[in-house]
Amino acid sequence: MTAQHLLLGLGWQPGHRLDIQSHRGVLVIASADDGRHGVGSRGQLPLPASARRMCRIESGQPVLLAALVAHDLIVVHSISAVARLLADLHAEVAGGDDVC
Repeated sequence: MTAQHLLLGLGWQPGHRLDIQSHRGVLVIASADDGRHGVGSRGQLPLPASARRMCRIESGQPVLLAALVAHDLIVVHSISAVARLLADLHAEVAGGDDVC
């Protein structure tokens, strides 16, 4: 997975060490001096199969990446998680009196 624009914002260069954890259905990629993973030579972010399985991300499935620059993190959301969040928001908007 290539994410050069996010990596640039975080200042993560190829070889930068990373820790990858699942948290509440998303993958959290954090800078870690002793991390088991690293940014690839062409800006690839590793998404190990074991971590993807924990978050129900199928191989080849599109994901949404979000950089939390102030926290030195990238969060990886599965498409199904994004769909659930949007469905909840749309249900709230449809039932509410104030829109925007």
